[in-house]
Amino acid sequence: MIVVVGGIKGGSGKTTVATHLAILCAQHGADVVLIDADDQETASDFTMLRNTRQPGGAGYTSIKLHGPAVRTETPRLAATYDHLIIDTGGRDTTSQRAALSVADILLVPFVPRSFDVWTLEKVAALVAEMQTANPALRASMFLNRTDARGQDNHEAAEVLKDTPLLTFIDTPLGHRKAFSNAASQGLAVTELKPPDPKASDEILALWHVLFAQPSRS
Repeated sequence: MIVVVGGIKGGSGKTTVATHLAILCAQHGADVVLIDADDQETASDFTMLRNTRQPGGAGYTSIKLHGPAVRTETPRLAATYDHLIIDTGGRDTTSQRAALSVADILLVPFVPRSFDVWTLEKVAALVAEMQTANPALRASMFLNRTDARGQDNHEAAEVLKDTPLLTFIDTPLGHRKAFSNAASQGLAVTELKPPDPKASDEILALWHVLFAQPSRS
């Protein structure tokens, strides 16, 4: 499966999600490639750190692709790997559009504290445009970096549920230090010691919806 973690707004935690999905797929026995299509190359930096910290290396393959090369090289890689996770960053770029032209799923994280209706409208418009080139493209969204309490999470979820062309996944990830602590060590939250059971359960729930349900196989 080819999953693009993208959107048009920065700061929503796309690279954290993309790297976690790659690690979890690998830990569940899949042969995975993480494609860094973001100009900031944060996913590549994370992988370099992980390679130095983990005795067996990152556990997945990591490459950098930008622009039209994302569209031409991704199908070739799909013939070799079980899953491809593409981190495209937080802007409407040539790289992201190239990825969406060959992807199975666009996964968009939204942060409720910086929630903007205009962002939803633009993402929906992007999906509609890309589905003309790639009719098989599906788009899903979820809440990331949610608050521990308050109305922001609920209000944002209600709006997301009514967004055309995008499916709302009710698997929120909390705004937890465990994610930043893990990233600074080249780890997933499921590998942290001492563990954060809530953070681990949340990311595993998101992974399960995307990769472990029978309907996704």
